[in-house]
Amino acid sequence: MNKDSSKLFSPLDIRSIQFKNRIFVSPMCQYSAENGVPNNWHNVHLGTRAIGGASLVMAEASAVVPEGRITPHDAGIWSIEQVENWKPITEFILEHDSIPSIQLAHAGRKASRDVPWRSSSRLDIDTWEVSAPSSLPFNTGYIEPKALSVNDIDNLILDWAKAAENAIDAGFKVIELHFAHGYLVHSFLSPLSNLRDDDFGGSLENRARFGLEIVRAVRQSIPKELPLFVRISASDWVPESSWNISESLQFSIWLKEHGVDLIDCSSGGLSPNQTLSSYPGYQVEFADTIKHEAQVLTGAVGLITEAEHAENILIENRADAIFIGRELLRNPYWPLNAAITLGEDVVWPDQYVRAKSRT
Repeated sequence: MNKDSSKLFSPLDIRSIQFKNRIFVSPMCQYSAENGVPNNWHNVHLGTRAIGGASLVMAEASAVVPEGRITPHDAGIWSIEQVENWKPITEFILEHDSIPSIQLAHAGRKASRDVPWRSSSRLDIDTWEVSAPSSLPFNTGYIEPKALSVNDIDNLILDWAKAAENAIDAGFKVIELHFAHGYLVHSFLSPLSNLRDDDFGGSLENRARFGLEIVRAVRQSIPKELPLFVRISASDWVPESSWNISESLQFSIWLKEHGVDLIDCSSGGLSPNQTLSSYPGYQVEFADTIKHEAQVLTGAVGLITEAEHAENILIENRADAIFIGRELLRNPYWPLNAAITLGEDVVWPDQYVRAKSRT
């Protein structure tokens, strides 16, 4: 491969890991686990993306505790059984020249819902207590959350650290912390959902404290040579919220100081009143701003579906990697096709090489 010709297919080094290209698989919930345990669906789903040529394959948001699941069918990483069932998946991804990663998550006040293809409504049975910084439900029809005590918060920080240890034991080489989309940590960050008057509420420094303490604990729990990512929502997309690119920038500076290597820049998800206009690359500006002003690696995400678009984002130095989500559900082999589009001669799996030539 001529690494000088294409930025998208140039390697990226983060700590001890070299990613063979800049195409990262976004974490996408599959709602297909039982008791948080991954299964054959996850193996095929994630393994196919590794065969398809992405350099990093990130498993879906996986709950650090049972009550942190969005639905009863979310994946988890709190138990030994889950660890053992993740192992063959991470081994397969590594065997096919990709880096296995996992996103650690807690759904907060958006937990205890049904799977989306059954309407994403509140569960009628088998519900569980949900938690948040304050007792404000996400929306009409959502469970009113319990406001976490300081002791609850301390215990959750330990849960995140233990989940990170479990993830390493399961064979994952990159950890991402899910601090976006209205889930627990994002709900601490935003003043719309955090009405606390203690050390975890009020000022930006206080609202950021929970997330930064999680980062500190996780960074100490995983090998120093392995990368740590954080996904943030860079804006609530609500005019009356101060959680916007300005506060996200300061938070990103603190994240870097605490040992985070890359900020995965998404947005929204905190309020049903958000107003945004989506278009290809509509969130790239967040990755661009944080990359240059916080001096940290960033990932761009959001309706990036064309190889030339992804290439131009990198050439213009607006981000360091491209996270691809739904386009990889439509086409798991998008990276291989992108290489052809950009004139790159990448290695195909031996079993598929007969299809490499279109003649």
